[in-house]
Amino acid sequence: MSRVPRPLRRAARIAGFLGLTSVMLPAYLVRNRLARPRELDQVRDRWVGAWTGTLLRLFSIDVDLGWATAEAQSPGGRLVVANHRSAIDVAVLLRIFGGHMVSRADLSTWPLLGASARSVGTVFVDRTSTASGAGAIREMRRLLAGGQRVVLFPEGTTFEGDVVRPFQAGAFIAALRTGAAIVPVGIAYPTGSGAAFVNESFTKHLGRMSGALGSRVVVRVGAPIPVRDGARAADLANQSRAEVQRLVDEARKVAG
Repeated sequence: MSRVPRPLRRAARIAGFLGLTSVMLPAYLVRNRLARPRELDQVRDRWVGAWTGTLLRLFSIDVDLGWATAEAQSPGGRLVVANHRSAIDVAVLLRIFGGHMVSRADLSTWPLLGASARSVGTVFVDRTSTASGAGAIREMRRLLAGGQRVVLFPEGTTFEGDVVRPFQAGAFIAALRTGAAIVPVGIAYPTGSGAAFVNESFTKHLGRMSGALGSRVVVRVGAPIPVRDGARAADLANQSRAEVQRLVDEARKVAG
């Protein structure tokens, strides 16, 4: 879409986003109802993979994954943790890992996108509510114990730049209770890409990114961090944050 005028590019992508989601959501729900219990996870991951992959192509997002260890993509419960800079991060990580995203609670009420997130088992958490946080940890424990991947951004929100903020320790309690390994991920966009989702509404962010020419995103996946007996959630959070920072720095060298 590089030769298409910005207003037309924006309109085409927003229409594509809405149209794709409106068609794929009911199709997934029908297929999900027909699936056998043991097929549900595979059906969800295939649908999410197709949806996110198409969206990334629609928005001209080129993902440079480099290499990922076989351990990081092997079966079994995994807590995937990454820095958070753009709404694009969600599509990128779900495309790579599948599984269940942990998201802010108000997303569940958004038109269309909220219904889609609810349908694929997103874990919603209100970070201002202790009860909501405890419930989210219980749900993450259940998923990890069942061999699922749980994907989250422990910084808690989006930030600009490459400095990885302190990780909130709550999710790491779920890893401690289940013994699920932690997979660190570093994400970097080219300098000046404008991909950062900061101080604007999602509607404005979507409109701005829809009009952009596209972007490259560099993703680096680290070796899984094992959960050892006697570890503390705060220590795991700090160790994971340090590794994510290393991977961000590595990704920045490629992203430019």
